[in-house]
Amino acid sequence: MSEVANPSEVSAPEAGNNGKRNRVLSIITVIFVVLGIVAFLWWFFILTQRERTDDAYVGGTQVAVSAQTFGNVVSVSADENQLVTAGQVLVTLDNIDAKSGLDKASSALAQSVRQFHQLKEQAALFDSAIANRELDVKRAQDDLQRREPLLAQDAIAAEELRHVSDVVAQAKSALQQAQHQAQAAHALVDGTDAHSNPAVLQARRAYIDAWIALQRTTIVAPITGHVAQRTVQPGQRVQSGQTLLSVIPLNTVWVDANFKEVQLRNLRIGQTAEVKSDLYGSDAIFTGKVSGIGAGTGAAFALLPAQNASGNWIKVIQRVPVRIALDADQVAKHPLRIGLSTEVTVDTHDRSGSALPAGPTSKDADTHIYELDVTPAEAQADAIISKQS
Repeated sequence: MSEVANPSEVSAPEAGNNGKRNRVLSIITVIFVVLGIVAFLWWFFILTQRERTDDAYVGGTQVAVSAQTFGNVVSVSADENQLVTAGQVLVTLDNIDAKSGLDKASSALAQSVRQFHQLKEQAALFDSAIANRELDVKRAQDDLQRREPLLAQDAIAAEELRHVSDVVAQAKSALQQAQHQAQAAHALVDGTDAHSNPAVLQARRAYIDAWIALQRTTIVAPITGHVAQRTVQPGQRVQSGQTLLSVIPLNTVWVDANFKEVQLRNLRIGQTAEVKSDLYGSDAIFTGKVSGIGAGTGAAFALLPAQNASGNWIKVIQRVPVRIALDADQVAKHPLRIGLSTEVTVDTHDRSGSALPAGPTSKDADTHIYELDVTPAEAQADAIISKQS
């Protein structure tokens, strides 16, 4: 006969296995709860404090180089994508017309000085004419005074006396005419010399303008950067104001991130941002700051704005460009190009800043190349005046 197993001996191993299983499940549950709490805290304290968009692109200053005078292109000294420095010669125009204009202006300036001296002599000539006319008046009046007593004695006819009276009137009229002519002549020269006469100053200014036009036949780079959009070719006839090429300073690029309107409430000027470009990926993460928030949406400034007042209307979430200023050292180490796609994440934890700029921003690019020093032209003009004086 077989022995019957003791129930307590059978349940003991099973109870041990159940206890181990329960401990494992408890540990797993605790792990998931902890992970859930960590994920919640991560979301609450980190993700809710950030705004992210992948609708962001690199922007930069595009300086259009234009011709400031007309002429034929004789040489082009810059090629596409070439690095040029401020003041470097880019394009040279034929300067024959400009030189001819400068020669004409020089002749006109010299002629104006000679005309000034001629006007001074004319003024002196009219002064002499006044003295002669005064003598004529005095002579006619004396003649009239001598004949008036003779008329009372019937020694002369009344007609002769009227004739003498007419001569006096004519002499006085001639005197007035000479006086007006002298005043007109003196009005052009009195109080001035050859260097300060208005007509001479006008011709001097025309000479300086012609000199400037000659200098502008040489077109230089207004800023240091890389050449782009070059359309000018040797032999081409260009007009004043025509765009020849562009110069782009790649060391001053920024990022324009187009955030949705629902993401703007927490964005402030000065908040830090991380920029990831498609060019470098995770190998180069750029740091920057919010430097400005657009004054309107892209649709507001579109060439053909949307007609939201029409009956067939569908709401579309609008986007507003937010400018991110990048760290210059990072840009120098990892150069970017205008138009590259980026991904921007802004840390909105610090919301003490303003949503609008408090004052004018600093200049990201400027140039003094077009501020010509006209001192040589002024010296040349003064030499021409002194030579003709």
